[in-house]
Amino acid sequence: MKFGGTSMAGTERIRRVANIVRAQAAGGNEVAVVVSAMAGETDRLVNFCREANALYDPAEYDVVVSSGEQVTSGLLALTLQSLGCKARSWLGWQIPVRTVESHAKARIDTIDAPRMIESMEAGEIAVVPGFQGLSEEGRVATLGRGGSDTSAVAVAAAVGADRCDIYTDVDGVYTTDPRIVAKARKLKAVTYEEMLELASVGAKVLQTRSVGLAMKEGVRLQVLSSFVGDDAISADELPGTMIVSDEEMDELVEKGLMERRHVTGIAHDKNEAKIILTRVPDKPGAVAHIFEPLADASINVDMIIQNVGRDKGETDVTFTVPQADLARAQAMLEDKRDIIGFNRIITDSKIAKISVVGVGMKSHAGVASTMFRSLSDRGINIQAISTSEIKVSVMIDEDETELAVRVLHTAYGLDAED
Repeated sequence: MKFGGTSMAGTERIRRVANIVRAQAAGGNEVAVVVSAMAGETDRLVNFCREANALYDPAEYDVVVSSGEQVTSGLLALTLQSLGCKARSWLGWQIPVRTVESHAKARIDTIDAPRMIESMEAGEIAVVPGFQGLSEEGRVATLGRGGSDTSAVAVAAAVGADRCDIYTDVDGVYTTDPRIVAKARKLKAVTYEEMLELASVGAKVLQTRSVGLAMKEGVRLQVLSSFVGDDAISADELPGTMIVSDEEMDELVEKGLMERRHVTGIAHDKNEAKIILTRVPDKPGAVAHIFEPLADASINVDMIIQNVGRDKGETDVTFTVPQADLARAQAMLEDKRDIIGFNRIITDSKIAKISVVGVGMKSHAGVASTMFRSLSDRGINIQAISTSEIKVSVMIDEDETELAVRVLHTAYGLDAED
């Protein structure tokens, strides 16, 4: 069971979570719980780091920001004990959750869970702080924002859980953000592949890495709300959205429990920034000089456009990076100006990425053209396009995000009937 920051925001909500956990344990289940920091706490800690040192050391940053989950894991264990449950917290270094790669963006390598499993078999509820682990150098490492989802899936795989329930502030996965589109529908089930794409392009229900890990390890996920009354349906009766394999989805469709559509959902992401490098030499290796240092710094690059100017042997290169990495990326590229040979850097953080996702795209033509025509009819300009087998994404002005989402939700027939 995993509980997000809004579920853990204060002692009253932690007590509600404790009651949900106690009910599962009372049903005879061996339970492990992964918790996030209280809502807003990680942002507060990040700001402290920036105030202390704008160019902070990521290793020390991890020491600070990982403390939020340590607090909530201890508080939940204490609250469970007050309700008569046997419970204890297991910090990332105590299990241990071993990580590799860079600080602030670490990746879970292995979880040595025998001691924790032994404790659970003895009837003790294990409470694990998400988002943190132990680096190869023996230091605290964090997994990036939303990393508690990945922690939960990894713990579920390590203990051989029947299911991993992700409790959040929404009651499932919707066709789009219901705060933007009132007619958005909750989905009974979504495939790993679809959820992976939705998460990667802005759907904030699950972290991308957690879905990829669940698909790799075959962990059945369920997304459901922690904001339920004491008389709510048990999680065992599956009131949320299940994240399942293609085979399980086919079974649900055959039984008439799910309808197969060309487009499953629409996601948006305002957390990207555009970088344009002008007059880059049009020669072999030029693009490698741009993107290799960004990759070495673990800065993810998404959409890439290269315009070729044949006459002058120069080209403009446009790409997007996470907004949080814009300053670092810009500084890094300025340092490499002589090697890359560009003229100037132009940046724009007022952009948004809109994506349509669905496994039905594999066998159905026309999804992209419907997107382009629908946006064109409303006067929304497309600045860049990227595609995968089951996704089409476009870059647009940030101000047009909500309009674009509503237009596309209707265009693909996703609006719920009154």
